Amino acid sequence: MADDMGSTVPRRQLGRALRDLRTEARMTLDGAAEAVQCSRQKMWRIETGLGPTRAVDVKAMCELYAATPELATALVALANETKAKGWWHSYDLAIPDWFEMYVGLESAASRLRGYDESLIPGLFQVPAYTQGVYQNRRDMSEAEFEQVLAVRRQRKALLTRKLPKAPTLRSVLFEAVLLRNVAGRSVMAEQLTHLLDLAELPNVSIRVLPLAAGAQYGALAGTFMMLDFPLRNRAVPDPSVVYCESLTGALYLDRPAEIAAYERVWSSLDALALDEGQSKQLINKIVGEIQNG
Repeated sequence: MADDMGSTVPRRQLGRALRDLRTEARMTLDGAAEAVQCSRQKMWRIETGLGPTRAVDVKAMCELYAATPELATALVALANETKAKGWWHSYDLAIPDWFEMYVGLESAASRLRGYDESLIPGLFQVPAYTQGVYQNRRDMSEAEFEQVLAVRRQRKALLTRKLPKAPTLRSVLFEAVLLRNVAGRSVMAEQLTHLLDLAELPNVSIRVLPLAAGAQYGALAGTFMMLDFPLRNRAVPDPSVVYCESLTGALYLDRPAEIAAYERVWSSLDALALDEGQSKQLINKIVGEIQNG
């Protein structure tokens, strides 16, 4: 399990607990940072789970927030788990800091729900398609691209893993994604055929949102992924996360109001998308047009 999720889940748990303690103590982030003599940025990174946390820092915060001895002991133990490394730490060229947390969350999730409106998602891409996506990246070396492909292979393995149980993946693709010519007709035929193969997995659902849906809710939200987590022997599961990516960074949204907003978007997409059978028919039709065109 440590290799699958690394330190991502413990970091989130610890950060959330420390943030709750600070809130209960009615202290601002700036005030807490000044009290423990560290920067506001460091405090923010700890509370958002963006890096490992030293036990000595956790002890200082627990004292500041008047945590019970039992809770302080548990949080110090959790701090030691934040140093664990997942498999993705070996691919530093291909995984920027802002994406590292996502790979860990993806590995730990029990359910993934994604909407993509521009490109085939990375988890579904064949190497030739990925190469077409990155062909204009002048700043990417061959070694970096090889790591990108290796990371994609490792991530894709979670769809068929046995232990822990593979997550369910529900994907909605905007029809334009299937029509966009990336790397040529033969590559697109290979990529769309691969989508059909993935859709045969019992835990994978791939549906198409047709162009005829018009100005639907997903057009406002853009591409996103919702991640839900198992109980893992706890009374309350880790809160869901919505991940939204840009060229130079990403947003990790986990506040109840944010999750609720994206749940409404997902419900709209779910209602408008073709069902799995219709989606397969459309993808097959597009493959046929590519091959016979």
